[in-house]
Order: sequence, then structure tokens, then C-alpha cells
Amino acid sequence: MITVTRLNGKPFLVNAIYIETIESFPDTTITLLNGKKFLVCESEDEVRKRMEDFYRRVQILGKIDFGED
Repeated sequence: MITVTRLNGKPFLVNAIYIETIESFPDTTITLLNGKKFLVCESEDEVRKRMEDFYRRVQILGKIDFGED
């Protein structure tokens, strides 16, 4: 799980395994595999970094690169 912050300032946890996309519209939007969307205060890069840290912490992947497309 990673902690992110809703636009109203309240933090919440989201399971990084279920994140399908992260986009900026300009607010950062996290879309889960089930289609549910969350608007968050963190930047796209910050969410990506937290996902990367989560994957390393739970050892899902030994080395992961979330480089820019």
C-alpha cells in the first residue's frame, strides 16, 4: 500500500498493485484496474516513486524501472 493525499488534504492508502495508470490533467489522477479513479495532490513522479519503493519493499520485482515513455 502507498499513502497518497486527496485534494481535500486527507491522506489515504491505495494498493499499488491495482494501479493501472497515473495521469496529470493537471491534477494527478490514479486509475485502478477496476476503473475507479482518485484525484490526488502528489505529482505523477511522486506517485511513481512511491510505487517503485512499494514494489521493492515487498520484493515483487528485484529491479524495476518506471522510466518515462
